[in-house]
Amino acid sequence: MPNTVQRHVLSALVQNVPGVLAHISGMLASRGYNIDSLAVGETEDAHLSRMTFVVVGDDSVLEQVGKQLEKIVTVVQVVDVSSQDYVERDLLLMKVKAPAGNPRSEIRELVDIFRGKIVDVGPEEIMVEISGRENKVQAFIERMRPYGISELVRTGRIAMVRSVSDQQASIQPDNRAAS
Repeated sequence: MPNTVQRHVLSALVQNVPGVLAHISGMLASRGYNIDSLAVGETEDAHLSRMTFVVVGDDSVLEQVGKQLEKIVTVVQVVDVSSQDYVERDLLLMKVKAPAGNPRSEIRELVDIFRGKIVDVGPEEIMVEISGRENKVQAFIERMRPYGISELVRTGRIAMVRSVSDQQASIQPDNRAAS
């Protein structure tokens, strides 16, 4: 049975030192792997950061990306999040054209339906915050286009494996301690 091309959500626990993001993204790019989405942030341990990224390809691409990441000294652990039961979120901030009157109430209703928040109101624009799965965020963007999107920014995907005691999540576990 042939491997199918799919989106793989990977989570890399890395040492929180300057240059890690550039090193990892440069390594992947130099080997021809495109990063479809990328989010990085400090973890509960200030010495570690978590990189969540999406790569597109078949199982051999996933295996090669894992092997390449394992070679990087600052990488502590790599997890194929998408191979397990997981929760993912994408965060969006958007400015929508909204002059006073009817359009504002319509936009407010859509924001409520999508469980978003209006985080700023200006004379001619409203700033909205939406979080959820990528398809929800994309659907909201499409619903706002007719009103006029002035500005938009997204975080990229973040994801965590759901808590289940017997799951083995690592594709390439590494027991190197963060220094």
